[in-house]
Amino acid sequence: MRHLLLLAPFALMACVPADPHEGISGRNAFLESCASCHGVDGTGNGAMAGGLDPRPADLTTIAARNGGTFPRDYVMSVIDGYRRGSHFSPAMPEFGATDLGDTIIVENPDGTGTPVPATLLALADYLESIQAP
Repeated sequence: MRHLLLLAPFALMACVPADPHEGISGRNAFLESCASCHGVDGTGNGAMAGGLDPRPADLTTIAARNGGTFPRDYVMSVIDGYRRGSHFSPAMPEFGATDLGDTIIVENPDGTGTPVPATLLALADYLESIQAP
């Protein structure tokens, strides 16, 4: 009987759905969709950057340009295409019009949840990870 009690948590874990964010590489998504303009290192020096006006932004300084805080929601809305100012190049695709994968419910500070495409979340995580110190 005691052995069954020890195995109970593992049985419960098997009932929990897998996290759709798991296994999605933000880095790979960046290299596939962003590096040609923003560069492999995210500094805005991609192979296509020379012909763009305005030039692609240095994505390693997003937090520095925002008082040291990475503005995750803003970044995701720019990638998605929902929120862009006139200073953005029209060459940047609206990735929200493409398949950004299954959605994940992200908990907000007030306890509510927001569905976010898994690839979009992984990409934002990756961009946050490459911020210059």
